Formats: sequence, structure tokens, C-alpha cells
Amino acid sequence: MRFSLQPRSLRGLPCLGLALSLLWLPAAAMASTVRSGPGHPPADIAGSEPCAEFVARLPNVKAPLCAAAQLKPTVGRSFKGRTLYARDVVAPDARIRVLVIGAMHGDELSSASVALHWIQRALETPSNAHWRFIPALNPDGLMVRPATRMNARGVDLNRNFPTPNWVRDAKVYWEKRTRKDPRRWPGPSPLSEPESRFLHDEMERFQPDLIVSIHAPYGVLDFDGPGVPPPQLGRLYLDQVGIFPGSLGNYGGVHKGMPVVTIELPSAFRTPLDAEVRQMWLDLLRWMSERIVPGEPAGKVVPVKAKKTG
Repeated sequence: MRFSLQPRSLRGLPCLGLALSLLWLPAAAMASTVRSGPGHPPADIAGSEPCAEFVARLPNVKAPLCAAAQLKPTVGRSFKGRTLYARDVVAPDARIRVLVIGAMHGDELSSASVALHWIQRALETPSNAHWRFIPALNPDGLMVRPATRMNARGVDLNRNFPTPNWVRDAKVYWEKRTRKDPRRWPGPSPLSEPESRFLHDEMERFQPDLIVSIHAPYGVLDFDGPGVPPPQLGRLYLDQVGIFPGSLGNYGGVHKGMPVVTIELPSAFRTPLDAEVRQMWLDLLRWMSERIVPGEPAGKVVPVKAKKTG
């Protein structure tokens, strides 16, 4: 069993941690408590227009920027029923596929902002990539006040992916290493949450050559998977902190062989200056051109599973 202790973990409140520990039941016993399952998403929240919410909530995101992103609704829903939005930007000579994810943790507001800014960058300089952006994977945690790391069911989505031996390792890690920190509860079973299931399915459909997951607020780069990691993006330097049971880096990078660059912005509530956002983007493009090897031709990619409208 291999764990890497995250030195920056926060200790949870003992009483809340105990209450959450009682929720650790076998997946079969928990099935009836999950509001949504594969093929059975909850009803959409009425009037949940993405740009109205994003502009009101996110730092350094104004209406023209969000409108220009032209976000498209997908079939993905949050636990509370919010639509998950995506945007594809495809270069004319696209050879590699890159999946960019923001706001997996709802209290990392700047991560969604940077994802939206990077959609604009991709439209201007797409390089040789087919980009797929999911700017807010956890809208329930993002939109609640105060924002929460976890989704609406109290699950840390970045501990809910089906890494090998998840049932054994995730429980032990949460109990022993985080001392039942409620902010890092991995959930009752792998892919128990509609948001993590949606991302898992998108990874299968899109088959990315690279995943970029934007987080905050530790101000470093992390990397999991095959290949040579980027030494820096802008002012962020490589500092590999290890792998965790159920994390996207562990599942995508180590288990599935899809390189995962995890960006930790310096602040969860403020975006870097525009010049720095641009420099991070240019550094990413430069590293991709040198280190990311294309998989199957981008033309064989299954389109994002969009929500039917009209």
C-alpha cells in the first residue's frame, strides 16, 4: 500500500469527522441514498444560466469574457441538478487532445476563472490541440455561500475516482492520514458522485493525451503519469507532492497513463494578473509541443456528450 502524506492537509473537526465516518458503508448499502445514478440525472435547476452565475461569483470574470466562451450544456449534472458546461476549441491541424478542468473543488474560485480565460487564449492560439474545457466541475460547491471544497453531498471529488484498491486504501487514508478530515471525505464508493462519473465518462469518450486540472491555493505545479513534467508554468514551479487514493492524478496519470498536470494557483479567490495567465498558457503550449506525444488521430474523438436543446 503506497501513500504520500500531504503536508498541507487541514485537520477536520472531530465531531463532524465522526459523523462522516458513520456514513462509510458498502456501496450496495449506500446505493439508495444517492440522488442520481448513471442514466438517471436529477432535474435541471431552473434558470441556471451559466454566465449569470459565473460573472456574479468568479473573480476577474466579466460578462463579455464568459459570453465569448460560448459554453455548451452537456448531459452532466451536479448532485443538486446544475448542468455541467463544456467548450471544445479545435485547431485546424489538431494532433493532440487536451482536457482542462476547473473548480473540481468548489472553494477554489480562481481555478474556474483561469479556465474561462484560457478558453479565450485557445481561441487565439490553439496550437496543434483539440481542447476540451470543463470550467466548473463542482458548481454546487462553487455557488453555495460560503463556497465548499466538497460537492453538495460532502464528497471530495478529487478522492472519488476508481484507483486500484480504492475500497481499502481510500478509507484507510481518510481515517489515518487526514484524521477524518470532512473536507477530504472520499465518499461511500468510487464514482459515487454524478460529477466524478461525468468526468470519468468524458475521459473515456475524449481519450485525452493530456489532462490539466486547475486548483488553488498552494502556488506550485504537480504532475502524475508518464513523460517529463513541465518545470514551470509562469511563476509556478514543479513540486510533486505524491499521489492519493481516488485522486484524478492517481487515476488518470498513474493508472490510465494519461499525463496529468495539476496547477495550484497562489490564491483561491484572486486570479493571477492577465500577463501571468498568458505566460502560463504560453509555457504550457511550449512544453506540450516538446513533450506530449499524440495518440489516435483527433478526428476519431467522440464529441462531448451535449445536452439536447430545443
